[in-house]
Amino acid sequence: MQQLIPLQIRNHCFLLSAGRAVFWEAERTLMVSDLHFGKTGHFRKSGIAVPQNLFKEEMQRFVLLLQYFKPVNLIVIGDMFHSHDNREHQLFKKWRQDFGRLPIQLVMGNHDILEEHWYTQAGINTIKGQLQVGSFSFVHDIKEVTMQDDFFYFSGHIHPSVNIGGVSKQSLRFPCFYLTSKYAVLPAFGKFTGTYTVKPKKGDSVFAVLPADVKKGESAGLLKVH
Repeated sequence: MQQLIPLQIRNHCFLLSAGRAVFWEAERTLMVSDLHFGKTGHFRKSGIAVPQNLFKEEMQRFVLLLQYFKPVNLIVIGDMFHSHDNREHQLFKKWRQDFGRLPIQLVMGNHDILEEHWYTQAGINTIKGQLQVGSFSFVHDIKEVTMQDDFFYFSGHIHPSVNIGGVSKQSLRFPCFYLTSKYAVLPAFGKFTGTYTVKPKKGDSVFAVLPADVKKGESAGLLKVH
């Protein structure tokens, strides 16, 4: 399984996963953001040749996370789906039948534009704005909330990434977890997405998500770069 890095936030232990997720130990809750399920199907409907196996790979990664952490709750911090209904959404509904007992809380993102009855049929509870649990708040876009000292915030939306320099002035860009003293931004779970390069300030923490090396039998990893 992917590497885990424990973090203490407000006396709670959270595990950062190289699987692009966060596990909240005390609540046995798994957090992911920006899955963008249905995006490849959306492109294909528009006549753009995108391999269908991309969606299957995303679902396999998703299932592996659930099987490893065995959460009793799943919080999706926005953009679980990408567009209007297409074939991939129907495949998700079939998958949902195998995990029907897992509560899914979806903090609505700007791409979550399906009809409300669709989410209901898929067993997804939708929340507009913020979801607050104890001293933690979950919001898709951190810029859309006035932060209060009573809460630590988990967000997504920007698909954060970081550049790591190498020899000959070369650099590679990796998705990352970006944390400040007040909030955290999760990397996009979906790999078929763009990224935004973050510029950390003093006191911020950045953990790059390194890809797996299948040929060497190595799993994905995490590297603290700031």
